[in-house]
Parts: sequence; structure tokens; C-alpha cells
Amino acid sequence: MSEEKISRNFIEQEIDKDLKEGKYETVCTRFPPEPNGYLHIGHAKSILLNYGLAKEYNGTFHMRFDDTNPTKEKTEFVDSIKADIQWLGADWGDHLYFASDYFDQMYEGAIKLIKKGKAYCSDLSADQIREYRGTLTEPGKKDPNSDRSIEENLQIFEDMKAGKYEDGSMVLRAKIDMSSPNINMRDPIIYRVAHMHHHNTGDKWCIYPMYDFAHPIEDAIEGITHSICTLEFEDHRPLYDWVVRELEYEVPPRQIEFAKMYLNNVVTGKRYIKKLVEEGIVDGWDDPRLVSIAGLRRRGFTPESIQKFVELCGVSKSQSTAEYAMLEYCIREDLKMKRPRAFAVLHPVKLVIDNYPEGQVEMLEVQNNLENESLGSREVPFSRELYIEAEDFMVEPPKKYFRLFPGNEVRLMNAYFVKCTGYETDVDGNVTEIHCTYDPESRGGNSPDGRKVKGTIHWVEATTAKKAEVRLYENIVNEELGVYNEDGSLNLNPNSLTVVKEALVEPSLMEAKPFESFQFVRNGFFTTDCKDSKPDAPVFNRIVSLKSSFKLPVNK
Repeated sequence: MSEEKISRNFIEQEIDKDLKEGKYETVCTRFPPEPNGYLHIGHAKSILLNYGLAKEYNGTFHMRFDDTNPTKEKTEFVDSIKADIQWLGADWGDHLYFASDYFDQMYEGAIKLIKKGKAYCSDLSADQIREYRGTLTEPGKKDPNSDRSIEENLQIFEDMKAGKYEDGSMVLRAKIDMSSPNINMRDPIIYRVAHMHHHNTGDKWCIYPMYDFAHPIEDAIEGITHSICTLEFEDHRPLYDWVVRELEYEVPPRQIEFAKMYLNNVVTGKRYIKKLVEEGIVDGWDDPRLVSIAGLRRRGFTPESIQKFVELCGVSKSQSTAEYAMLEYCIREDLKMKRPRAFAVLHPVKLVIDNYPEGQVEMLEVQNNLENESLGSREVPFSRELYIEAEDFMVEPPKKYFRLFPGNEVRLMNAYFVKCTGYETDVDGNVTEIHCTYDPESRGGNSPDGRKVKGTIHWVEATTAKKAEVRLYENIVNEELGVYNEDGSLNLNPNSLTVVKEALVEPSLMEAKPFESFQFVRNGFFTTDCKDSKPDAPVFNRIVSLKSSFKLPVNK
């Protein structure tokens, strides 16, 4: 029992306490994104945390779009967010909501505050409001409008709703305390005029609530018990509590903050990604070089790998950063036992086995995954002419180069021992063809006389190999020089995408479906691109290389 208590994070401990004290009978959490862009890896932590808590306590999980700002919101973003959350495995069931569903109740809440003398209409400009607010060391000054009568405020607010004021000419402010040490409590704006078309409510409204006013109301209406949010909202919590208290909700929700998940050397800022998309540097918000959830999905990451990554990052109150290598570790660990191997040669050069019978094609049995026999085996064609990786042959090799070179013998994976007898070049000296002899007694890659070879290389059979496009990804930014330049622009990596147009793959890969993933022997894990692949013309994205120096930290 004591071990269980020690392993529980601080949020679970707070929920345990609330339930034990009878503050709440059940647990209800929510994920409330603003539909103004695609979600990224940092959001995954919040999604899985909120959903995981609801599931752990046999409670309810709500999906709610915080669509109170129509200037940046699009239906495209709503659809992408829904797809991302479903893919991650967070099931909201029948509990899909929009903040805009509650605009009527929010308006009524504002009226209630005016009638209580807790809100007033102000015609100060944005600059004046900023000036009157004061600083972290100096208290704010009273807004001259704060003495308006309740009747006058009600009339002005009604006129705001009726469209009689221009954008920016009038706001509704909560009347709290202009001398509060917490700037968020210095008569915050709770409604502004914005003559904007809304993706959900159309042109019904020309006034919109501010997030800090809307969010606690949404939580209270839905019966959210624990409003789990990130640390930047900690200073907003007094205002959150003030709203639910003044509007007299019977069972007020409770806000609890946790630290965001930061990933080193990645771009998550929506304005930066938007610019990359608009300038055509990436081919959309789901470009595999981005750490948007859609980009990671297209790259070939799995929900399980992201769940594992979030779990390893943990839940705490202190800010920390994770290495991208840890995310790569999680996808390798997830795929290595699940996915089949396949032969693919990215930079092919022809290899001819001169003593192999001409015209003969034999089928060799190849295990699909050496670490998981349950994935079975497949048959791969083999003949006199093959293709191997260009880097697996050198005319004048350095020391400790154990692959193919004149006079050296290597193992063709799952096939035979071959010995290099010569090679051909073009007029520029580039190797165009390698000649070998094979040992017919070494079928399966083992020699009957017990002789050893140090090099093993993969291959594809020349007449049945299929052409495919392969995309090799690196970080979108230059890690060595940092993510941002001095002027705040992104320090882009010119080598973030390498397209290999004429890779050769074994014929079975022609049937690969979108999102299906494989281990290309010696080259890494790859997935079939969901956007650009066509029947008989697959495009493969490299998810991750096979090896990394990354190791999980050991807990002492």
C-alpha cells in the first residue's frame, strides 16, 4: 500500500483527497483546445493525462473546443484535433462540446455580475487599460468607468450585444481589485466587441467572452471536477475561482496546474509552423518533420510510442525538457517486436554472381522478425543479378571495413557467401557493376566448412525489385546552431528532407498500405506515406534509424 502511495503523482494525491473528503462524488476531466492550429507533442501530455485520470477513477472525460476567439479559428483545425485525439486513444464518447454552445449562459453570467455590482462597461482604449493596470511593483489605478450605475452598465452591455459599438470601443470588465498584487485580478476584461463570423454560431454574436471568464463557466456547466491545466495558468487560478464563486455554482470545479512537456530543438509555436506552411517550406501542418501530432502520425509514430514517451516524462510541478532521442527510443521500442523486416536498397549498384545459373530464380525463406518468431516468414526471390547498397562496396577500403571489396568474401543476408572478383566503372570512375562468385554450399548464409565472414549485407533481386520513393528526415531546424536566429526567425536545416527517387524494394512492399510500417533491414523503420503514396507507387517515410546512443536514465 505504501508503495502505491509513493508512486502516485501529486494530481492523483489531490484527487484522492477530494474524493475522501466528499468534495466530489466522481471525477470529470476535460481537454479544452482552442481550434486555431494543429495539436503538437506537448498537447499529447495534457490529452493523455486528462483522459488517463478519468479512466483511472472510472469517471468521465470531456472533449471541448474553447472557441471563444473567432479571429483565428477554423473548421479545419476542429477536424484535425478530433482526429488526433481519437488516434491517441482518448475516447470522449458522447461528451463532445464547444465553448460556443454556452454563449447564452456566459452572457447571462455577465448580466448577473453587472446586477451584483461586480462588472462594468468601460470605453478606455487598450493602451489606457494597460496603463491603468499598473505593473508588478505598482498598483493599478481605478477605471473612471467603474462608477457607472448598474442600470447604465446593463444598457451599454445590451447595446454592445446589439452591435451598436465598434470593435475595440467598449469592453466589459470584472470589478475586483485594482490594487491586487495579482495583475490578473485588476479588473480583467471579460467581454469584448468583435464583429466576426464564428465557425459554430455564425453571425449571432458580435461580443465574445474572454478565455479567463469563459473557461470556468464551461467547466462548471459541464460538471468538470478537476480542471487540469499547465503552469502558466497558476496566476489565473484566483480569477477562475472568483468567477465560479460569484456566479454561485453549486459544485465549483477545481483547477490544478502541472508543468508543460518541453522537447529540445523542435518547433511547436503555431505562428512559426503557420509561416513554414504558408511559405511552402513544409507541405502542411502534418509534414513529417514537424512534431504536430498529425506530423508524427504521418511520420510513422504510433499512439503507444507517444503514450510511453508521456509516461517517461512524468507529471510534476517543475518545468523540464526531454530529448527528441527519448521520443525516438519509444518508437523503436514499440516497433522492434511488432513490425516485419523487409529488404530495401536505397542507393543501388548492380551485383552479378558470375557462377550462378543464368535464368534461374530461387525463392529463399526469410524470417519476418528475428526477435519475434510469431510474425512468421516470407519468400524472397534470388537470382544471378542483384542490387546492393552502393556503400556496401569499396574499391580501396579503409581498415576495419568488412563489407565487399576486391578479394573479400561476405554473406548475402539469408542467401549465400559471395566473393568479389572484380568490378566495372563508367567514364567518371563510378562503380556501375560488381562481379562475384558464390559458394552453393552456403545457402541460408552458413558455410559447411565452418569458415567465418565478418560482413553481412542485404540485397534485392534485380528482375523483381520495384522502384519506390523514400524520404529521409532530419530535424527541421539546425540543432547545432539552435532553433532560433538572433532576429527570432527559425534556423532551418537545409538537409531536413532527402528524397531518394529510385530506391529498390522487394516486391511484397508494393502492397503496403498507408501508415503500415516495416523495418528496412539496416536502414531503419519506415512507414508508407498516407498522402503521397499511390497504388503500385508507394512512398516510404523513415520514422527513425535503427540505433541510437540514447539510454534511459537509471533511477537510483
